[in-house]
Amino acid sequence: MERGADMAGRRSAGKLMATAAALTLPLWLGCCAPNPNPSAGSSVAPGATTIEHSDRAHPPLVPIPQPQAPPPVTAAPAETTGPSDASPPEPSGHASGGTPGTPEQSSGTTPSSGTASPGVGAAPGSTTPMGASPSPAPEPSAPPPPQPAPGQSGGSQTVTVYYVLLEDGGAGGVRFGCNDSLAGDRRTVAGSTEPLANAMRALLDSAAEPAPGLYNSLSGSTLTFLSGTFDGTAVTVYLSGSIRPAGVCDIPRIEAQLTQTAVASVGAIRAEVYVNGVRLADALRLK
Repeated sequence: MERGADMAGRRSAGKLMATAAALTLPLWLGCCAPNPNPSAGSSVAPGATTIEHSDRAHPPLVPIPQPQAPPPVTAAPAETTGPSDASPPEPSGHASGGTPGTPEQSSGTTPSSGTASPGVGAAPGSTTPMGASPSPAPEPSAPPPPQPAPGQSGGSQTVTVYYVLLEDGGAGGVRFGCNDSLAGDRRTVAGSTEPLANAMRALLDSAAEPAPGLYNSLSGSTLTFLSGTFDGTAVTVYLSGSIRPAGVCDIPRIEAQLTQTAVASVGAIRAEVYVNGVRLADALRLK
């Protein structure tokens, strides 16, 4: 009997323990499980973002930046012009039944609002007062008249021809030949602007007398200037006619007068003179 009572007591105690475990187990599991609302049992730092339980399972979507369209093009300011060609002309007083006596406005005239049409050559957006005419374009000025070369006046030219100072010994010029001197004499000639031709013709002019004290060894010769060339260093002169020296000392005098006058006219270094196609030295040797 005691044994049966002991067994019944153990069974009652086991049922009580099972009942207690069934009641306390959910409470114990609820305490150990994570709190669904952190703000209920924990403190959040100021400014921190709280994420709900549903946000942990599904993180927020971050928008992907999309390409933006280019900014719209700003239209240039329209020029101030008169009435548009596309706008219909204003009706006259007779056609629209307006006030009699109102003058008709023809298309293309400036409206009475005070806006003036831009003048010729006006910058975009600028206006020209009514009644003001555009300034005329400057006319091209005529080129200045050609200036005469040094030593040359209008229609004439000054050249230097050379004559002889007899037995001067180099006192009045360059000494040469029979103890003579070569001196220059300035002449003003008209006509051609070629200095070589003017100088040679002035020297060979038989009617022209040299300055007092100068001797012309070519006075007895009849020579004519044909042509001449200058290459920057040497000048070449072509003559025609006959040479008549007055004596032996006239041979170097004729040669000096011709060559020095040709050299000085163009600034050459040396001169070659031909008479009837023969060199001057050979033509003088035949005399």
